Amino acid sequence: MATNQLTFEGKRAVVVGGASGIGAATAEVLGQLGADVVVMDRAPVTNPDVKSIQLDLTDQASIDHAVDECGGPIDVLASCAGVADGTAGLPTINFIGQRHLIERAVDAGYLPRGSAIAMVSSAGGRGWELALPVLHEYLDTPTFEAGEAWIAEHPDMAGYAQSKQAVCAYVARQAFSFGTMGIRINAVMPGPTDTPLAQANADIWLKYAGDYRAELGLGPSTAEEQAWILAFLLSPAAARVIGESIVSDAGAGTARLMGTYSPGFG
Repeated sequence: MATNQLTFEGKRAVVVGGASGIGAATAEVLGQLGADVVVMDRAPVTNPDVKSIQLDLTDQASIDHAVDECGGPIDVLASCAGVADGTAGLPTINFIGQRHLIERAVDAGYLPRGSAIAMVSSAGGRGWELALPVLHEYLDTPTFEAGEAWIAEHPDMAGYAQSKQAVCAYVARQAFSFGTMGIRINAVMPGPTDTPLAQANADIWLKYAGDYRAELGLGPSTAEEQAWILAFLLSPAAARVIGESIVSDAGAGTARLMGTYSPGFG
């Protein structure tokens, strides 16, 4: 008889950015699947079934303190924090701070063999492979401070799309080195998803590919739909998925690439 691979019974899960949006939905789903959930966020955490730890991703000391307070083991780490263009500290929140948190936890030995990491990129990060020369420079920065200094010298890389491309490139780069430690890392690249962040940017984020989705009878994705994809990537069911950034935009990008549906995409 096949065993259930989509379960987190006896596992400890950490959700970064789990106070709202996809992160909050991921914390709910992982809890439903049996995980003992810890949420790290700067915003208040309203889920009564999780332990909460204060975290400011723009502050290295706050990240270090949060990781130390959490301790191990961390069997699954969902790195879901994100902000939109126009937010102060965007590159640090969307990438540099989360990179530091992941590597701080890994270096501390908190992620045992068999653990998994899943990050949230965006369909807006498509094309990251074409930007690898500059993304390699970004990823070569060895520390939190060096990453922020590099961004200060490369303001053209400080936007939302570029931060999400950095997530995809980081996942691909770390796949082997983390894999040798028995740690899997992947990312999800959601299309338009109805979250508080998207609602604040609804005219751009939620209308994108609206005509395409209408032809399929679909609205924007829900946070819960994206959370289930993250749960899959974090589960033993995805044991052979390593270093991938999975696009979850209802096929809009593929249809555009292949020319099977081209009107508007707005």
